[in-house]
Amino acid sequence: MGIAFGICFVTGLISHVHQNPPAWLDVPSRPVWAYQLTQGLHVATGIASIPLLLAKLWTVYRRLFAWPPFPDLARLLERLLLVPLVAGAVFELVTGLLNIVQWYPWRFAFPVAHYRVAWVLVGALLVHLAVKAPTARSVTGRRRRRPDAPPEAAPSPERRAVLAGVAAAAGAVTVATVGQTVAPLRAVSLLAPRDPALGPQGLPVNRTAAAARVAPKALDPGWRLLVAGRLRLSMSDLLALPQHEVELPIACVEGWSASARWGGVRLRDVLDLAGVPPDRHITVVSLEEGGYQTSPVGPSAARDPLTLLAMRVRGEPLHLDHGYPLRLIAPNRPGVQQTKWLSRIEVSS
Repeated sequence: MGIAFGICFVTGLISHVHQNPPAWLDVPSRPVWAYQLTQGLHVATGIASIPLLLAKLWTVYRRLFAWPPFPDLARLLERLLLVPLVAGAVFELVTGLLNIVQWYPWRFAFPVAHYRVAWVLVGALLVHLAVKAPTARSVTGRRRRRPDAPPEAAPSPERRAVLAGVAAAAGAVTVATVGQTVAPLRAVSLLAPRDPALGPQGLPVNRTAAAARVAPKALDPGWRLLVAGRLRLSMSDLLALPQHEVELPIACVEGWSASARWGGVRLRDVLDLAGVPPDRHITVVSLEEGGYQTSPVGPSAARDPLTLLAMRVRGEPLHLDHGYPLRLIAPNRPGVQQTKWLSRIEVSS
């Protein structure tokens, strides 16, 4: 369980940096599948941690009722330290699971709360390990027996059964859900909350044009893309530029990912046309108001030849729910930052 929580924490930090990059950081755009891998691993490991945590709590809950509950100050402090550890673990796994199925029965911002509690959980886990270090050393010390010492008792059948059951449960929930990321397992992932093949043009949609309330603006014949505050491009202008096609995945924070062939103009060509220096950070802005309206793009992604202002997917004009008239598609990037319904591109000073 400690290893699983460590994987979740590291991959979660990677996702946080992608979505909230510091001003000084240029997030690399390669390899193109990096975010797809880390976020798929984050969600799959988080789901596998649920039976691990339940089994751990089941094996220790009886000790909570030991009498006297606090025989000394050291035991009292140890018990108090368990509160952020257990509460943090339950909070992270429950809210993470509900986020995967996109059910939010709370009023707080999930990304902010999930990120902050992760630090509390990891801190509590490290303190717990430090407190238990003497016990761990004494156990390993007993295992360094003299050659003439009597043999230790073999693990009981009950313990073996519990370990086997927990391993089987963790494996089962992983196989039953990881197909939303690992395509070969899609047929057996019966509990996966999302089938990446379902949706307009064979791609899922998290937020529709109706939900974002952008349809009138997106379908307006007078739509223009404003670049760096000085260049206005119509759809005809964009179609007159050199066209390119790339194969890139959309990888969502909920753990699903799907690859498609996208067509459009390279972002770097549009930036060059507007005279934007190559080292500038930019921000793409959506017609949508609120939510993920803006998305930062560092020089690596902005100048990557695979980064497109896409107008087509799989040989067809973009469906309105996939970002018509124009969306961003770039390598190694969260799905929420593959901004749809573009209205303008701003350049950092």
